Amino acid sequence: MTFLAKKQLLLGVSGGIAAYKSADLVRQLRAAGARVRVVMTPAAREFVGERTFHALSGEPVWCDWQDDRTAMEHIDLARWADRILIAPATADTLAKLVQGRADDLLSAICLASDQPPTVAPAMNQAMWRNPATRDNIEVLRSRGVAVWGPVEGEQACGETGPGRMLEPAELVTRLSESFSTGRLAGIRVVVTAGPTREAIDPVRYLSNRSSGKMGYAVAEAAREAGASVVLISGPTTLDAPAGMDMVRVESAAEMLDAVQAQLASACDLFISTAAVADYRPATPAIHKIKRQMEALSLPLQPVTDILASVAQGNPRPFCVGFAAETENLLVSAQKKRISKGVELIAANQVGGGLGFDADDNELLLVWEGGSKTLERASKIRLARQLVEQIAELYAGGGTTQEHHAEHSA
Repeated sequence: MTFLAKKQLLLGVSGGIAAYKSADLVRQLRAAGARVRVVMTPAAREFVGERTFHALSGEPVWCDWQDDRTAMEHIDLARWADRILIAPATADTLAKLVQGRADDLLSAICLASDQPPTVAPAMNQAMWRNPATRDNIEVLRSRGVAVWGPVEGEQACGETGPGRMLEPAELVTRLSESFSTGRLAGIRVVVTAGPTREAIDPVRYLSNRSSGKMGYAVAEAAREAGASVVLISGPTTLDAPAGMDMVRVESAAEMLDAVQAQLASACDLFISTAAVADYRPATPAIHKIKRQMEALSLPLQPVTDILASVAQGNPRPFCVGFAAETENLLVSAQKKRISKGVELIAANQVGGGLGFDADDNELLLVWEGGSKTLERASKIRLARQLVEQIAELYAGGGTTQEHHAEHSA
């Protein structure tokens, strides 16, 4: 089991003989479920052709700025990548990173990224031992750049010593582990996701536009953080995430039953991401309602509020809710947090390419005594930031007891 499924990885290949190993690295990363885009330096093309990487990655290969692509490709690729790994990283490439140069596409991407790259050095042992290289490595480490390797062994020049790039399998393992934070290690988490469907008759139902993408991303981020995760999902077209138990439901009542079953078997943290219906038809028709010319009246009744129900339980888990709003985001989030009696609300403004039916989102996190805006990003990246905030609040330990006392009073 790895943490690489659906991850977006940018592999930088610089000009060294170890570039042949990078082809196998791409193959192994793809086999682990990752998307890989390769950016080659001009020197790298002297060792391995871009067609090789294109065939192995199934993605376009970038060799430098090209006239037929956007002028902002260094920005686009930097924002696209969940991780940037340069393998092999030559002495020249390391020096460019230290100097902050942007005279080729790969170094420009690293400079434009809001995350430090990871480097897997590969060079002659004398070049690795050179004081200039040693100084560059220390500078990069001080800036948060992870340096993986090199290892000792026989080199292409016939010499033996430190300078061999780590083997692809080791790099795959380290990349996978880089997504595992351990912030929720040992914590049992239940996440709800997707919409619910409330039957009108055997062929019609009431529902909403939730795709489930945010909830699935939160479940994956919680697993990355080391939690034992149960995902309870309404109807979606998404594949079941790996590494967790999954319960599929249809209606709000089924979701409530599934949540209560998980609470009965112990749950430390409950994250209610699902867009649960607020109302259901009072009396669903047994047979299909036939089309008529007259107006149709459809009496509705409220469904049980799952999040509030869990938050009012005794004992209760740490509770996180979501709020999709169209106006007054901060005020609405604060009111919902208090009315639901939960530790944290993650609110998002619906529309403008955000929220439902979108791959990106933007969240406003509100908790007692604090708030934070998570700027627009992919839902999986937002989910990781959200889980980090949840872990921080959960570790605090005091808020749960305070809310529990309020509801028990």
